Amino acid sequence: MRERTTPRHPTAGTVPADLPRELVGDVERAGYYPQLVCDVLRAALVGDRVEAHLVHLETTFDSSEVRRHVTVLALTPDRLVIAHADDHAPDETSPESYAVASTEAVALQRVESVVVSSVVTRPADYRSGDTPQEVTLTVGWGAVRRIDLEPAGCPDPDCDADHGYTGSLSGDDLTLRVSAAAEGAGAVRAAVAFAQALSEATAHP
Repeated sequence: MRERTTPRHPTAGTVPADLPRELVGDVERAGYYPQLVCDVLRAALVGDRVEAHLVHLETTFDSSEVRRHVTVLALTPDRLVIAHADDHAPDETSPESYAVASTEAVALQRVESVVVSSVVTRPADYRSGDTPQEVTLTVGWGAVRRIDLEPAGCPDPDCDADHGYTGSLSGDDLTLRVSAAAEGAGAVRAAVAFAQALSEATAHP
């Protein structure tokens, strides 16, 4: 259960193999500072067994700046461990470009929702087992809450009373979008497989 990517960033050295071999291989194929990413992930896992993982590499364009991000999701028997690293240009904190790597470990019993949104072109031709063109995985565990408000109304078109506001409360602590056009059908299948593993783990904690 993993996302395969082609190397995009030259690296040197070999990552120690105390992490699962497939996980290390996917991080190295992503080509984004694999030794740094594996080190922070290793520290967060503290020896826990990895039952499923997903490696997602993304490049974004901000004005004239190109930034890369890698996110690694590792599912253990009790936790969802997230490692994320991204590039930063020189700024007031550093005269050189730098990367920031961070991790978060979430107990599976805290995961409130696993949402998978699939985009399928020509849905009339869809057959069971076909790979979607795009998948968005959203996981919520209550760390981030978003409130969307809008003025409330009533069915009377002539009513000008103030009905206050109505809205919804949602949580989307983690969102990953995987596209077959950008990353290949294998990456989409890996995202779907990881989402299924996470859904199963949180359904039966």
